[in-house]
Amino acid sequence: MQVKPFEDEIDNPFILPILSLLEQSNKSWKVHHFLVELEKDSFMVRLDEDTQLDLFKRNFLIMNALYQLQETLLPQQWLQLESMDIRLMQRVKEDHLKQEIDVLDPLREYYLDWKNYDAKREDVRELLSSFWRRYQSEIGSTTEERMERKKALAVLGLKETASEHEIRHQWRKMALKWHPDRSEGDAATFRKMCEAWRWIQQI
Repeated sequence: MQVKPFEDEIDNPFILPILSLLEQSNKSWKVHHFLVELEKDSFMVRLDEDTQLDLFKRNFLIMNALYQLQETLLPQQWLQLESMDIRLMQRVKEDHLKQEIDVLDPLREYYLDWKNYDAKREDVRELLSSFWRRYQSEIGSTTEERMERKKALAVLGLKETASEHEIRHQWRKMALKWHPDRSEGDAATFRKMCEAWRWIQQI
């Protein structure tokens, strides 16, 4: 398999620390786990005065390092990069088709392009909005019966009289609060929030 090299590559200082963390533990990692460990060891410093852009740049460096490592470690090892399950494994011959780099993966392409590191605040906002739209189309229902609008709004902590702006604002707030990638997130609650939002959008 031919992996297209990316031009203007920059040495990512977090490649070796992240590899060290992966080799120390075969547990399932999430992006925020790496962030906590890198901050603990003083590898990670503030990257932008804007809080939202600072978090974006931290995540960008981690994802960039992971995608570079995935390519570097082949063919002996396979670095599985799933949002809820990042782990380093020995490459299994029987599963070699599953353990190949997806060169068409848009996330890989995005995070290996260093031009995206300097994204503007509005670019980051659009990226997050795009993520939520994709996630809404992929999640499964949490119950066999669809929620009524009143119940859906109640799940989001809103009244029936809530405006579209209030609904959208509350949805983003609750989704960010309960997202499983966050240290205090909860997957079950997050799924309920997503189901409520999806039901409201269909009305």
